[in-house]
Amino acid sequence: MSAPDGSPVGAERSIGQLFASATAEMSALVHDEIALAKAQLKQDVKKGATSGGAFSAAGVLLLFSLPMLNFALAYGIRTWSHWNLAICFLLSFAANVLVAAALALIGVVFAKKAKKSQGPQKVAASMKETAGVLQNAKPHPRPELPRDDVPAIEAVGRSTS
Repeated sequence: MSAPDGSPVGAERSIGQLFASATAEMSALVHDEIALAKAQLKQDVKKGATSGGAFSAAGVLLLFSLPMLNFALAYGIRTWSHWNLAICFLLSFAANVLVAAALALIGVVFAKKAKKSQGPQKVAASMKETAGVLQNAKPHPRPELPRDDVPAIEAVGRSTS
């Protein structure tokens, strides 16, 4: 059985092997942090795009639907109530403004959600915390063994057949 770096389990690894292992793990950690930041940024961009789309839809609705909607609604109100035609046109305009305001409100809600989400800032804080922990890390002290008591380790060759 062997450790993830290929050295036998239970055998002491050299400082070079430990450093290589720590470097590989640190590199993997940085790559994972970058992937997390990308995923959070993608989510924030989606929320921002939804907000922008809702604002655009509100503007397009208000701009292009006003003439036809106003005429249809005004004449419909006039037919139903027999009020003055000018009042009927004002009521149809007010209805269009209410619909546009509702779409703008949806845009505001999504914009606030996108602004609240601080994905990149969270990742940066996490990376700073990891770096701070690694800077303060010290190796565990190991007891010194007298040189006379150290058993000799012999290399044993094994055949694969």
